[in-house]
Amino acid sequence: MIATNKVKVASVDELTPLIGKKVRVKDHEIGIFLTANGEIHAVNNICPHKQGPLSEGTVSGDFIYCPLHDQKIDLKTGIVEEPDTGCVEVYKVEIIDRDVYICI
Repeated sequence: MIATNKVKVASVDELTPLIGKKVRVKDHEIGIFLTANGEIHAVNNICPHKQGPLSEGTVSGDFIYCPLHDQKIDLKTGIVEEPDTGCVEVYKVEIIDRDVYICI
């Protein structure tokens, strides 16, 4: 992943634990997730299997479950858990003065 631009997408206060937030950066639709342990992750918002909106899925630990068919995706790596296959792009997240930036 080569970051070419750092873009502010939200403030930490706008995020709700375990609830995804959809943002658009350039032509990318990105899901942002605040986990129960306070980590913030950003991944491509489109499930690789049925193109479901991941930001509407269920967060559990470091995983997001697609709302269309429950495919389990690791928020840290973007890899779909077996027995399913596939992956989504993961974006580096930086927090600066309580603002959330995505490197894209």
